[in-house]
Order: sequence, then structure tokens, then C-alpha cells
Amino acid sequence: MQPGTPPTVSPFLRTAAAYAWRLLAVGLLVYSLFAVLGRFHEIGVAVFLGLVITALLRPVADLVARLLPRPLAVALTLIGSIVLVLGVLALVGEAVAGQRATLVREFRAGVGRIEDWLERPPFRLDPGTLSGLQAKIGDYLSSHRSDLLSTAVSGAGQVVAVFATLALGLFASVFFIHSGDRHWSWFQEQLPRSVRGRVGIGGRAAWRTFTGYTHGIVLVAGTNAVLVGIALWALGVPLAVPLALLEFFAAFVPLIGSPIALAIAAVVALASKGPLVAGLVIALIVIIGQIEGHLLHPLVMSWAVRLHPLVVAISVVAGSIAAGVVGAVVAVPLVSVVWAVHTALRDART
Repeated sequence: MQPGTPPTVSPFLRTAAAYAWRLLAVGLLVYSLFAVLGRFHEIGVAVFLGLVITALLRPVADLVARLLPRPLAVALTLIGSIVLVLGVLALVGEAVAGQRATLVREFRAGVGRIEDWLERPPFRLDPGTLSGLQAKIGDYLSSHRSDLLSTAVSGAGQVVAVFATLALGLFASVFFIHSGDRHWSWFQEQLPRSVRGRVGIGGRAAWRTFTGYTHGIVLVAGTNAVLVGIALWALGVPLAVPLALLEFFAAFVPLIGSPIALAIAAVVALASKGPLVAGLVIALIVIIGQIEGHLLHPLVMSWAVRLHPLVVAISVVAGSIAAGVVGAVVAVPLVSVVWAVHTALRDART
């Protein structure tokens, strides 16, 4: 090398440095995005809820809009849906209130049956252990009454935040259903012309996948809830309607939500009807799991979400670690949308 000439840099090192600063920039952008979402996660949940409501009710509003003006069709669709949801909740509350006395009596007898069962082989627990456990629970509740009260008060604040998030999601869905396509067109016009085409392709793929996933998961959850409700009612398990509703909402967490809800139903059956009925409910868990995994998901969701079950499981666990129950619900549709956008853009380039 001649004196005064700049040192040469290998092409590999030059390429690695170019990719390194780009990766740092992308990492900083992703970190900033999640930091903002973590600080304002209620807004993100509200927008997600608004998109879910839009995916479910937009086809209904479009159908009603053929006969009525668009604003009136949107209003009737939303009001009818709210009335339907409130009616279902009222039905559940009426079922619980109507069975209150019977439930208290059955659960007290059921706890006694469980204690007798644990005292017999193969467990052979000491009766004093169970009595001591009940006494410890009572002493704990008495000594921590103020802590429990403060927790309940703070929980009331969380309830207010939940209702505020629901209201914001419903408010956002009004505009999404009424004129979401115009909002998307306006957003695209604000972008440089060179990227509008790719953004349009990605946006269409994202919405197609999101609506397909939403319709599919609602159909799977509704089918599971109906099967669970009929089976629990046939077995005489109390709270069949509330447990079926719990199954409906739990099904929105793929792979793990439904077994958890059915495990709760098995505990209720054990306390109210004994081990035999609880065993039948556990068998129900296996049967419904097989129906969901081998029939409903492949038939209903494969055309919308093409993800390997391992990817779904990892997404659910990662989402739950990052954001709890909300993350577990949002993880799979988010990963599905990202993969759909990547696939659509890759196919557009070829």
C-alpha cells in the first residue's frame, strides 16, 4: 500500500457494516413501537377490538345498506349486535340467579364428597389436613381483609379502564364500518407514489387474512360452545350456560384456551356431581379437542391462516409472556397478518 492512500476494506466487511446499521435502525424502530404500544396498550386493544367488530359486522351492514341509507344501516347493525350481546349476558345472569340456592347446596355437598374421596385410597389424606387447610384459608381471609378490600378497589379502576377501552373500540368500529375503505384510500394517498402499490397489495392481503381469521375463530368458538353446552346440560352439570359462554371466549386463545375452560367445567362437575360425571367431562375435553384440532380448524381456518401448529403454539406463548391474556389473543392473528403480507409482496415481485 502506497503512503497516503486510504486503507482498503474487504467487500464482506463493507456489506456486513451496511447490514449492521440497517438492523440497528430496524431494531430501534421495533423497540420504540413496542414501547409506545406498551405505554398506550389500551388504545391498541381498542383499535384491535374495533377491527374485530368491523370484520364481523361489515358484511351485515353492507347487506342492510342495500335497503337503507349507509349511516342508518351501520347504526341498526351496531345497535342490534349490542342488544344481542346484552341479551346473552342477561340470559347467563338469569341462569346463575335461578340456580343460586341449588348451586350453594350442591357445592357444599360436593366439597364433602371430594374430602371423603381424598381420604380414601389411593390418596389417604389425613382428615385433619383438610380441616386445617380450610381453617388456614379462613384465617388468611380474616387477617388480609383490608388488603383484599384495597385490591377490590383497585380492580374497580381496572373495570373502568376496560369499559373505556370497549367504548373506544365500539366508537372506532362505527367509522371503520361506515367508511373504512375511504380512510384507507386517504392513508395511501399520503404515501410516496413509489410505495403506494406495495402498500395496497399488503393492505388487501392483511385485511383478507384478518377477516378470514376472525370469521373462522368465531365459528370455531361458537361450535365449541354449543357442543359444550349440550353435553353439560345432558350430564346435569350446573352452570351449563355460563360454562358454555366461558368456552366460547376461551376458544379465542388457540390450543390452550379451550382445555382450560373445560378443565374448569370438570372441577364444577366434580364438586356438584361427583367423580363419575367429572370423568365424563374430561372425556368431553378430549373429544372436543380432537374435533377442534382435526376437523374445525383445518376446514374453517386453513383457507385464511396457513400457519404450522408449532408456530401457533409459540405465538400464543410469546404473546402471553409479552402482554398476558390480551397478547395470547392477539398473537396468532398478528403473526398471520404479517405472514400474509410477506407472502403477497413476495408473490408480487415474482
